[in-house]
Amino acid sequence: MKLSIALLVTIICMGVISTKAQNRKPVINHIAIYVYNLEQSTHFYRDVIGLDTIPEPFHDGKHSWFDIGDNAALHVIEGSHSITAHDKNSHLCFSIDELKSFMDKLNKNNIEFESWAAQKQTFTIRPDGVKQIYFKDPDGYWLEVNDAR
Repeated sequence: MKLSIALLVTIICMGVISTKAQNRKPVINHIAIYVYNLEQSTHFYRDVIGLDTIPEPFHDGKHSWFDIGDNAALHVIEGSHSITAHDKNSHLCFSIDELKSFMDKLNKNNIEFESWAAQKQTFTIRPDGVKQIYFKDPDGYWLEVNDAR
């Protein structure tokens, strides 16, 4: 029994597609943080950081979801009983086009930021030339914002 070229190509393509689907590398879906005050954290991530909210399925007043790019989300979940200290080495980083205007926005909102070496109200310049600042969200989670392209 002879297979037509079209059928053979279809079978080969199905095998390639099936193999690719099985060997797909993990990709980030979401990051979840547990917060004390959802309203305050929602304001911070929406209005200070500038993230867009996205629909969340719970509709229970305890979740805010934000688009963080490439089909990934930040899930902010209310329920923490206290605000706890976090180490700067564990941080969420966002890249923006222009750091100076973002630093001005933080100053306008009375949010302190610092360099990696903890020098207040200034930035670090990485060896590759990227400028970066560090600051905390309302629950003490560290964030980095940089101008990486």
